[in-house]
Amino acid sequence: MKATYKSYAKINLSLDVLGRMENGYHQVKMVMQTVSLYDTVTVEALPDKEITVASNLPFLPTGPENLAYRAAELFFAETGVSGGAAINLEKHIPVGAGLAGGSGNCAVVLRALNRLYGAGLSTRRLCLMGEKLGADVPYCILGGTRLAEGIGERLSPLPRLPFCHILLVKPAFSISTKAVYEKIDSRTDYRRPDTEQVIRGLKCRSIPAVAQGMGNVLEEVSLSDYPVLRELKDKLSEYGAAAAQMSGSGPTVFGIFTDRRKAENAKRQLWGKYKTVYLCNPV
Repeated sequence: MKATYKSYAKINLSLDVLGRMENGYHQVKMVMQTVSLYDTVTVEALPDKEITVASNLPFLPTGPENLAYRAAELFFAETGVSGGAAINLEKHIPVGAGLAGGSGNCAVVLRALNRLYGAGLSTRRLCLMGEKLGADVPYCILGGTRLAEGIGERLSPLPRLPFCHILLVKPAFSISTKAVYEKIDSRTDYRRPDTEQVIRGLKCRSIPAVAQGMGNVLEEVSLSDYPVLRELKDKLSEYGAAAAQMSGSGPTVFGIFTDRRKAENAKRQLWGKYKTVYLCNPV
């Protein structure tokens, strides 16, 4: 038996770091939004206890270093189900981009195995399992527009971002999330997002109102270390984006456009100058 799912990317409409806990995790408050860029994940149930991972990206780890592999391991360990899984990842979401591609794959594997083996795990149980694999995994299991608090595991549904055009642009490098969080710990002079304003904008279905509150404190580190990201934000604004912001710890920068022609023009202008450029919509 096989199951195939779309594994969607996410962006952060706001990302605020409230402090570091004794266990090393950071308390956050952020609004997350699923977008239509996706990987395709196929999971096949195997009669033996073998776990395999294959991908269209030759550099992607296929053993225990891969989150999808670890998700399968955790599923079998926690449920006691006897069996295995063959996982195929058709990747389109850039790796190490701040778009939760790996966390999304992880979430899909948990959902697929739950279905294939008839384990009957509730969404809540899947989220608790996902939390052990990464802070973004519970969100990726649920998707949509949500307020994330705690370390990212406390999720509250929000009205969906109104239809718009979201241009994702990733330069040809990746950024260590751990390193960015370590640097933000020593900073106190960063501009915080107005997450409550973002939520008000979502409730009144106003892109300008959402844009007014947007912000990402991790930009204070990443934009300082990589000036090209600030240049990219400026270009997106110049091309007509209502808001331009880094997603997660970067390096992907996105622009939100209400005018499709402006979004397509921005894509044309940036195509070829940056490694990855995608035009997508909220999901």
